[in-house]
Amino acid sequence: MIYEVAEIQIKPDTNAAFEAAVKEAVPLFKRAKGCEAMRLERIIERPDTYHLVINWTTLENHTVDFRGSEDFQAWRALVGGFFAQPPKVEHSETVITGF
Repeated sequence: MIYEVAEIQIKPDTNAAFEAAVKEAVPLFKRAKGCEAMRLERIIERPDTYHLVINWTTLENHTVDFRGSEDFQAWRALVGGFFAQPPKVEHSETVITGF
């Protein structure tokens, strides 16, 4: 399992519209090859900053399959106008599960 964490900083006072756009985009991720789950988290200390967390079966499911798809273009069309700066995207994998 690969976890994509995209830190997204949005323009001030656009939270409700941004969250609505992400909700509208859920079907794009749901049908993406290898996408097992997605969630959007708002950072409490920085309310214009979010973490989009997506579980992918493989790294290539994100970097090749989704990024190369029309659904990725639709995703960016829905939310790109809210970005205050380009998202910072990192991938991780679990190496230890404590409990």
